Amino acid sequence: MKIYGDLSSGNCLKVKWVCDILARPYQWIAVDTTKGETRTSEFLQMNGAGQVPVVVLGDGRALAQSNAIIRYLARGSDLIPSDAYQEAKMDEWLFWEQYSHEPYISVCRFQMVYLGRTVGDLDPEKVKRGYAALARMEHHLAGQRYFTGDRVSLADVALLAYTRVAHEGGFHLDGYQAIRRWIADAQQALSV
Repeated sequence: MKIYGDLSSGNCLKVKWVCDILARPYQWIAVDTTKGETRTSEFLQMNGAGQVPVVVLGDGRALAQSNAIIRYLARGSDLIPSDAYQEAKMDEWLFWEQYSHEPYISVCRFQMVYLGRTVGDLDPEKVKRGYAALARMEHHLAGQRYFTGDRVSLADVALLAYTRVAHEGGFHLDGYQAIRRWIADAQQALSV
């Protein structure tokens, strides 16, 4: 299996982490998105959306979108709850992460780290929605150790990728005790 990705991308790290946790062999192929490497005709044949990560399986089939990839890779593992309801709750968090977390936390981080913007340059609506995402996570984690209960799952993998570096996007986690505790616990449980 080949993973095409950028190690500075949380979405790519999710895939790498799942492979490492599950000891799945892979070849990492670095792709520099800032140099247009996702826009080449070769890359666009693998993923017409021109985004990383992309996994090319041993039989040549390609799969894109980080949460779809980790879902595929982790099937049958302890990273997916065996209880159908808890599995659906995990999926609920995976979908929420891509719609209500990543577009704010990750985008602000990208603008500050890669585009050199300051906190004052950020879209105030993105910052507001990023903090709203963190507040929802804090509330949820105040009542349980991980996102689907006592065991780490793909929901934790997905949310950890950008939450652990939220400060790089101008988000301060000082008032988020449950999130800070969860980051430490999840990193230890996942060995990342």
